[in-house]
Amino acid sequence: MSENQQPQFALQRVYIKDASIEVPGAPVIFTKEWKPEIKLDLNSGARRVDDKHFEVQVKATVTAKLGEDTAFLVEVMQAGLFLADNIPEEQLKPMLGAMCPNILFPYLRESVDSLVVKGGFPALMLAPINFDALYQQRMQQEAAQAAEAAQDTVQ
Repeated sequence: MSENQQPQFALQRVYIKDASIEVPGAPVIFTKEWKPEIKLDLNSGARRVDDKHFEVQVKATVTAKLGEDTAFLVEVMQAGLFLADNIPEEQLKPMLGAMCPNILFPYLRESVDSLVVKGGFPALMLAPINFDALYQQRMQQEAAQAAEAAQDTVQ
């Protein structure tokens, strides 16, 4: 990196890459007492678009069950296009793995809530997620797996 090239980072676009809602038990599900069991599956990832741009995605799958019956299944993939130029690799990884998902999560949360309400259900506000902690946990798991693989190779 030359002296005059300053690191640049900017969110350029936020968009829904994919969204769906399924209400398999409608209309009968609406006649039941609303005390659902909510399950959230969350994933994030990033890919290089070109030399300076990265797409970061956060995908949520939310399932609400009333006993054995599925009330709804919502899937939303919220994405963002980020400019990241002249950023060292050791700084880029946590930016894409933690900082960008933290930026996208409020948009994802609103998208999930909107679909749930449009599906005829009470509002669903997902609890905040600490992507920094999740990223650190994933890095520790990868380091442990690499150390285990290296030890297996030596033996």
